[in-house]
Amino acid sequence: MTTTAHAPLTEDVVLRDGSTLRLRAPTAADEAELIAFFRDLSPASRYLRFHGTAGVDEHTVAGAVMSDWRARGSLLGELAGAGGTLRPVALATYVQLHDPRRAEVAFAVADDLQGRGAGTRLLERLATHASAVGIEEFVAEVLPQNNAMLRVFDDAGFDVARKLQDGVVEVVLRLEAAGRAAVARRDERDHIAVAESLRPFFEATSVAVIGASPRRGTIGGELFRNILAGDFTGAAYPVNRTGAPVGGVPGYADVADIPAVVDLAVICVPGALAIDAARSALAAGVKALCVISAGFAETGAEGRARQEELLALVRAHGARLIGPNCLGVASTASRLNATFARRAAPPGRIAFSSQSGALGLALLEEADTRGLGLSSFVSIGNKADVSSNDLLEYWEEDEHTDLVLLYLESFGNPRKFARVAGRLARTKPILAMRSGTSGAGARAAGSHTAALAGSDAAVDALFWQAGVLRARTLEELLDAAVLFSSQPLPRGNRVAVLTNAGGLGILCADACDAAGLTLPPLAPETVQRLAEVAPAEASTANPVDILGSATARTYEAALPALLEDSGIDAVIVLFVPPVVATAADVADAIARASAGADKPVLPVVISADGSPVGSFTYPESAARALGLAARRAAWLRRPASEPPELDRIDRAAATEVVERALAGTDDVWLDPHETRALLGAYALPLVGERYASGTDTAVEAAVELGYPVVVKTAEPGAHKTESGGVHVDLRDADSVRRAAGAIGGPVIVQQFVTGGVELLAGAMQDPVFGPLVAFGPGGIYAELIGSTRVALAPLGDVDVDELLASGKAGKLVAGWRGAPAADRAALADVLHRLARLVEDVPTLAELDLNPVIARPDGCVAVDARVHLRRPAARASAKTW
Repeated sequence: MTTTAHAPLTEDVVLRDGSTLRLRAPTAADEAELIAFFRDLSPASRYLRFHGTAGVDEHTVAGAVMSDWRARGSLLGELAGAGGTLRPVALATYVQLHDPRRAEVAFAVADDLQGRGAGTRLLERLATHASAVGIEEFVAEVLPQNNAMLRVFDDAGFDVARKLQDGVVEVVLRLEAAGRAAVARRDERDHIAVAESLRPFFEATSVAVIGASPRRGTIGGELFRNILAGDFTGAAYPVNRTGAPVGGVPGYADVADIPAVVDLAVICVPGALAIDAARSALAAGVKALCVISAGFAETGAEGRARQEELLALVRAHGARLIGPNCLGVASTASRLNATFARRAAPPGRIAFSSQSGALGLALLEEADTRGLGLSSFVSIGNKADVSSNDLLEYWEEDEHTDLVLLYLESFGNPRKFARVAGRLARTKPILAMRSGTSGAGARAAGSHTAALAGSDAAVDALFWQAGVLRARTLEELLDAAVLFSSQPLPRGNRVAVLTNAGGLGILCADACDAAGLTLPPLAPETVQRLAEVAPAEASTANPVDILGSATARTYEAALPALLEDSGIDAVIVLFVPPVVATAADVADAIARASAGADKPVLPVVISADGSPVGSFTYPESAARALGLAARRAAWLRRPASEPPELDRIDRAAATEVVERALAGTDDVWLDPHETRALLGAYALPLVGERYASGTDTAVEAAVELGYPVVVKTAEPGAHKTESGGVHVDLRDADSVRRAAGAIGGPVIVQQFVTGGVELLAGAMQDPVFGPLVAFGPGGIYAELIGSTRVALAPLGDVDVDELLASGKAGKLVAGWRGAPAADRAALADVLHRLARLVEDVPTLAELDLNPVIARPDGCVAVDARVHLRRPAARASAKTW
């Protein structure tokens, strides 16, 4: 979708070998450096770039430094050279041709950077900016022997056509046609590159701790001692001002003095000194920094500037950064504990990322008592660079990790998170806890969609679509981690409860219901088997109460009958120690009876002596954890789906509407004519209507449409019902005149649609989550009834089916209280078209179709409101 031409922000890309590269638009001040860059290319590289041996001068680079980001645009990649000064290492340029939809593109990459994927990354970013100003095709002329550049074009994921003419290969790339194929190819490249970039953190063979003081009680000194105490498999080097030894290990005054290449540097000096420490480490060849130091973006404007300076320095050296303001990093694979936590993470197969250092400390304290072992732990702090998305990329292939835990306070790139997490969750469960959601959706909004689609609802939608299981508390996160790391998944949500206390069983049944679980009747043969082993007074219904006299032997005899019931997917076993049995004996009996079972068994032992490892403290804890496990099983059964191909879409017409409406403004509600034109470009079903400038023309419109009609205000963005701007079921000319006169000003006259149910369908650009689609009950009760659900675009068939079937709107669609069912296919088509529209138009801030009248034979929107707003500038330079 075309937007106003602009120079792009600084952009960071990650290359195939895990190194990073910062891109920016070159300016006239770069002319001399660009000339030197071209002259420093090998003769072969210069020949392939210029198709000959032409000289290089100011005319060669003039076009590159005059970008207006419409007729031409250029991206320059830089890395630190000798002395730390930046040198150009890559340049890509496009120049618009006579056909404004086409542009010629050309690249040059320094010889020492070739083969690392820089050309592909330049093409990706250049295509993004060119597409934003309406360019649909890139054209390149490539010498046949330039195999590297031909591979760049072929591998990028665009629709490519080649033609050999006059000894030159003309390559045409269709940018718009690439769509999701290009995104998938880019994601694949990101996955390989990001995972490679993080290896120095998790597989380091050498670590330097800068700020490792010989004094006890200092963060740097204790962190270094933690590395030694953890029996790190590599070499550890303390660095401090005097080069003093720490913990018996010789020290160094500077990283450059260390007689070995250092993989990872951990910086523990005051924030004001961290930049110099990072500069020293990077100059010595370190490719991974973990900055423990505080005093960055968390402290205000000055700290944010310092953090940007730190990140720019890291990018200049092609490196990666964890932090700043973090707790550190630990990895079982190398027995590295580069944290200042009091207790080391016990080894295991759970990976944990925390945006909060304090919560990370709390989990490390609890992990050992819960029997949870970690494969790796990362406190990402301010996440200036490495984020949860990056860590998911690494853990996807990590052979030491079976389960991932995340504590999140914010999302940097939620759409990328959904794709990466959705891929990882197919093989490894992801448990996440997200804070800061209270009141998140209570912002001012001009449409029902924007008011109802709050950020917390978007989190739920994001997590469900990506297969991420959301825990609401730290206790729930730990409980679920215990279950997932020790038990098989249930096949469904049918639960049997075995207890020695009837009241406890009832509490558990209520908790199961709240967690989306059911307690079905037991099979007759199961009831008979229970009666044979339980006291005569016992209850063999579900929950099964074997009374307070139950012993370990009673539990061991009763549990197999429940596990072998084909109508049961999981068993929760409750025990309160009476005089006749001990918690340890019963826990052992439960373990013996469930050994080798293919169904989860959740023991709940309520004892003053504490619960045995692997058991739960309360029935509610077990039910919530099991509910998450059943939810994962349901998600794994959920078929994958892709957005359908849609016909009758005219993007050019939509572009024209948007550009005209936003000419001279950044924020506007579309008038009825513009609204109809935009929605019509995406073939959304709209009721017949006419614009009328006054009462007489309103009557003429009513006659043309046929009575009965509706008359409503034509004021852009108006809430018509609340303002008295709508009159319905008008059956003659006099009623139309009265209505038009009462409203005043121009009006819209519409056909009056009756029958069916009133629904809400909408779309918006969420400032955090990007394009969303909303669906729920409509009409004047949309907000009162509630139950509006949201989903992240793009929408596959499964996503749309779930929207149509869920909540109160799902009941209306299915036919409420004997009413005929609505046309699901027609409603699905509306939601798919809204998803495509909000994806294609980044300026679509809010869109309401309310109500949509859904009948058995189709649906039609009888009111529409559209709000356009230019998006804020992207805050992060990170492109992956």
